[in-house]
Amino acid sequence: MAEMMGMTNGFALNKSPDVCHDDSAAPISAKSIDELFLLQKKYFNSSLRVASENNKLNSISSTLAPFAGRNGPKLVTKDLQKGVQRLKAIATDHAAKHVELPSTLPDDVDLKSTAVLYNLSPADLYEYALHEEGSFVTSTGALATLSGARTGRSPKDKRVVSDELTANELWWEAGSPNIEMDEHTFLVNRERAVDFLTSLDKVFVNDQFLNWDSDHRLKVRIISARAYHSLFMHNMCIRPTPEQLENFGTPDFTIYNAGQFPCNRFTHYMNSTTTVDLNLTRKEMVILGTQYAGEMKKGLFSLMHYLMPKKGILSLHSGCNMGNEGDVNLFFGLSGTGKTTLSTDPNRYLIGDDEHCWSDNGISNIEGGCYAKCIDLSKEKEPDIWNAIKFGTILENVVFDMHTREVDYSDKSITENTRASYPIEYIQNAKIPCVGPHPKNVILLACDAFGVLPPVSKLTLTQTMYHFISGYTALVAGTEEGVKEPRATFSACFGAAFLMLHPAKYAEMLAEKMQKHGTTAWLVNTGWSGGSYGVGQRIKLTYTRRIIDAINSGSLLNANYTETPIFGLHVPDAVEGIPSEILHPENTWSDKKAYQETLQKLAGLFKSNFKKFTGYKIGNSSRLTEEILAAGPK
Repeated sequence: MAEMMGMTNGFALNKSPDVCHDDSAAPISAKSIDELFLLQKKYFNSSLRVASENNKLNSISSTLAPFAGRNGPKLVTKDLQKGVQRLKAIATDHAAKHVELPSTLPDDVDLKSTAVLYNLSPADLYEYALHEEGSFVTSTGALATLSGARTGRSPKDKRVVSDELTANELWWEAGSPNIEMDEHTFLVNRERAVDFLTSLDKVFVNDQFLNWDSDHRLKVRIISARAYHSLFMHNMCIRPTPEQLENFGTPDFTIYNAGQFPCNRFTHYMNSTTTVDLNLTRKEMVILGTQYAGEMKKGLFSLMHYLMPKKGILSLHSGCNMGNEGDVNLFFGLSGTGKTTLSTDPNRYLIGDDEHCWSDNGISNIEGGCYAKCIDLSKEKEPDIWNAIKFGTILENVVFDMHTREVDYSDKSITENTRASYPIEYIQNAKIPCVGPHPKNVILLACDAFGVLPPVSKLTLTQTMYHFISGYTALVAGTEEGVKEPRATFSACFGAAFLMLHPAKYAEMLAEKMQKHGTTAWLVNTGWSGGSYGVGQRIKLTYTRRIIDAINSGSLLNANYTETPIFGLHVPDAVEGIPSEILHPENTWSDKKAYQETLQKLAGLFKSNFKKFTGYKIGNSSRLTEEILAAGPK
C-alpha cells in the first residue's frame, strides 16, 4: 500500500505535461489591490488619451464658467487624483492682470475639484445609477429609474429668452407655447445651475450629435448630475465614434441639467420651483427643479425647430419608415393616434419614431434613439418595443416586483406616462444610418372619437396645410354621472409645444417640399366608426393597416373618390380587404340626425381653433392664407 501511495504521490508530483493540464501561472505583477484594479482597465494610446483628456477638461471647464472673464471650475477625470486647486490659478491670474473685481475672488467652489465622467458607456453608467435612489436593474436587464416629483414635461415652466435676435422671429402670439423671459433672468438661473453642478463631487458630460444628415449635424453637450440623465441622452442623441469624439471641438449647444436643484421662486418670471430656460443667442438651455429626462430631448427638438427652417430645412414631429423600394412615409399624429404602432411596421425599415428633418438631401432622423410609451405594453401589441427593453434601456417610473424584478406595465401607481428610452439599433428593422429619400406619402393621423371622419381620405395641398396646422385628435373625457363624451384636442403641426416659429411657416415649407417632390397626403382616422365614443366602435387596427398597405402599394391613387359634405374630404369608394360601407361614416350611423349634428359640431370646433391663425400673412400676400382657410370645413 505504501509503495502504491508512493507511486501515486510520485506520479502526482512529476506529472507529464501531455498527460494532465497544468493550471499554475506566473505570479501577478501588481503589489497592491489598487494596482490590480489599474491592470484590469485597459486603455489605448495612453499619451494621446491624456492630451485628449486635458483638451476635453479645458473645453468643459469653459462651458461651466459662471460668466465671461472668469475661469471655469477645476475639473479632473474620474481616474485622476485631484490636481492643483483653481484657487492658485485665479490668484496668479489676478495678480498678473491687476484686476480688482470682487466677483473673481475665490470661494468655496474654487477650493475643490469636480470629477468629469465623460461619455461613459452604458455599463459604466449603470454602476453609477445604481447608487441613485430609485434605480434598479429589472429582469430583462433594463434600468428602472424615477424622475422624482415631475413625471412629464412642464410646459408652463418652459421659457425662451426674448432679445434682439428672437423678439421678431419667434411665435409669441396667441396659441404659442413660447413664454418669454429676459436675458438677465436667464443668467440668474444659469448661475444657479452652474453653481449647483460645480458644487458636486462629480458631473456627467455627454458630447453627442443631432441629425443623421452629416451636412446639417449639430454638436451638443449635456452636463448633468445624474447617471440616469446621462444614459438617457446617450440613448436619445446620436453617439459619436471615438474618432469623431477626438475631434469634437466646441459644442454648438449646451444643456445645464441641474434638475435636482430648484429655481428661486422669487426670481422674476418664476411661478414654481421648476424652470426650463432656452437661450437661442447664447445657445444654452438651463433646467432647474425637474428631473424628468424628456425635458432635455424636447428642448433640443425646440432648438431644431428654430435652427433648421433658417437653413431651408423642415423640422417635423413625426414617425418615419421606408419600404424595400425606397418609398418613405411620414406619420404625423398626437398621443393615442397610432403613430408609433403604424410607423414601426415589421415589413418596413424604421428611420425614426418621433423627430425628423426634411432637407434637399431627403429625410433624416434627428435622434439616435426612441422614447416609447410603456403603459399597458405587451409583447403581442408592440413586439418591437417589448424586445427593445433590455440592457441599456431606461424604464422611467415603472412599477416592478421587487423579488423577480418583472415590470407590471399596466400599473399606473406612479404615472400613466411610463416610458422606455433605448438606442434605435435596438429595433430589429431600424435603418442605419437613419436617412432616406424624399417622402412619397405624408399621413396625418387622427383618433376621431366623434366618429364622423372617414377612415381614409386623400388631401389636396391646401387641405394638407389646413389639417397640418390644425393637428387634430380627440380624447375621451372622464366619466361624469355615467356620461362619456369626446373632447377635441388641437396641437399645431402635431407638436405645438415645441414650435419656435408660427405654424404657418412650417406648413408653407411642407407644401413646398411636397409639391417639389410629388408627395401625396392622406388623412387617416384611427378612431371611432358607427357613432361617437360610447356608441360606435373603434376602427379595427387590421383595417387601418390595410389602408396603409393600400397607400404604400399606390393602389389608392387610382381609386374612385367621393367628396364628403362639410369637410370636403375625398374618400375612396373601395379599399381592398375593408367593408366599403365603413369608408363613408354616415353609412355606419343608425341615427342620421345625430351624425349630422356631430359633424357640424366637429366642424365648428375646427373653425374655432383656427381663428388664432387667421391674422398671419405668409410672404407679402394673404392669398395663400385665404386658400388654407378655404380648405377647412364649410
